[in-house]
Amino acid sequence: MTEERQVTPISGWVVLPVAVVLYVATPLLVWWSFVAGDVTAEGGAPVWPMFVAGLACLLLAIVTTVGFYTLQPNEARVLILFGSYRGTVRAPGFAWGNPFYANGSSGKQAASAAPLRKGKGDTEAAQLPSPPRRYKVSLRARTLNGDRLKVNDRRGNPVEIAAVVVWRVQDTAKAVFDVDDVDTYVATQSETSVRHLATRYPYDTGESSGDGEDEVTLRGNVDEVSDALRVELQERLAPAGVQVDQARLTHLAYAPEIAQAMLRRQQAEAVIAARRKIVTGAVSMVEMALADLADRGVVDLDAEHRASMVGNLMVVLCGESQVTPVLSAGTSMA
Repeated sequence: MTEERQVTPISGWVVLPVAVVLYVATPLLVWWSFVAGDVTAEGGAPVWPMFVAGLACLLLAIVTTVGFYTLQPNEARVLILFGSYRGTVRAPGFAWGNPFYANGSSGKQAASAAPLRKGKGDTEAAQLPSPPRRYKVSLRARTLNGDRLKVNDRRGNPVEIAAVVVWRVQDTAKAVFDVDDVDTYVATQSETSVRHLATRYPYDTGESSGDGEDEVTLRGNVDEVSDALRVELQERLAPAGVQVDQARLTHLAYAPEIAQAMLRRQQAEAVIAARRKIVTGAVSMVEMALADLADRGVVDLDAEHRASMVGNLMVVLCGESQVTPVLSAGTSMA
C-alpha cells in the first residue's frame, strides 16, 4: 500500500521572472551574434558561441514553462518522476515543479478506446479522449447516486433498493497507485455493499419470523441501516484512500412481482394488531366492571352468570357492528 507524502511546491511567481528573462534573452543573443560577427549580404558568420547560447536560452525557457501549473482549492497534484512517486502537492495557487514530472491523467485512461455514442440522426461519433491533467486529483465531495438493484432480503423476498453515497479522496497516493480507477472502484464497491446490506436485514417485521419488535429492518430502521452501510463502505474503500462522508438509502420497495401479495400481508398484520389492542382493552374493561360490581355489592353472580356476563360484554366491546344484548328478567339470581 502506498502512503501519501505531502511536499511544498515552489511558487510559480518566483520562477516566472526567470522564464521571462530567458525568452527576452533569446532574440537578443541571436541578434547580437549576427551583429558582432559582422554578417552582411556578401558573407560572414555569426559568433557561434553567442548564437548557441541564444538557442540554449530558448530551449531552457520552453522547458521552464512546462513546469508551471495551478491548483484550485480542494485539488491536489501527484508528483511522479520517471515512475517514482515524489509526493503530493495540496497547496492551491500558482506553482512550479520539475518539468519532467509525469503529466498523465489520474482518472480513466485517456488513451483507452472510448465507446461510440449515438447523436442526432443516428450518427455515431467517437468520444475524444480527455487531455492530460498532470495527475490532478479532486479532493471535493462527490455524490454517487446508485441505480435501483433487485436483491433478496434476509427472508428471501425480492426487493428493490438504491442508495446515495457521498465520498471524497483522502489519500491521493492510494487513489492513484493502488486502484486502476477510483471512480469505477467506488461505484463497484458501493453496489456490492448495497447488495450485501439487503441480505443482512429483512424488509419488514413478520409474524412468522419470531424475532420480536426489536428486530432491525430495512423499512423500520433507516438510520441504523444507513450507518451500517456507511461502515461497510468505509472498510471496502479504505484501500483506495477514499473517505465515506454519508451513505443513505434513496429507494426501498418490494419487487413488482410480490408487491400486491406483500401489501395484503401488511393489511392483515395491521388488522391483527388492531384486534389485539381491542381485545386487550376489552378484557381490562370487563375485569374492571366485575370488580366494581363485587365491591359495591350491586349484584351477586355465580360462576355461570359471571361467564354469561363476560361473554356478553366481550361481544359488545369487540364486535364490529352494534350489538343489542338480550336481558333475562324472569330468572332469579342467587
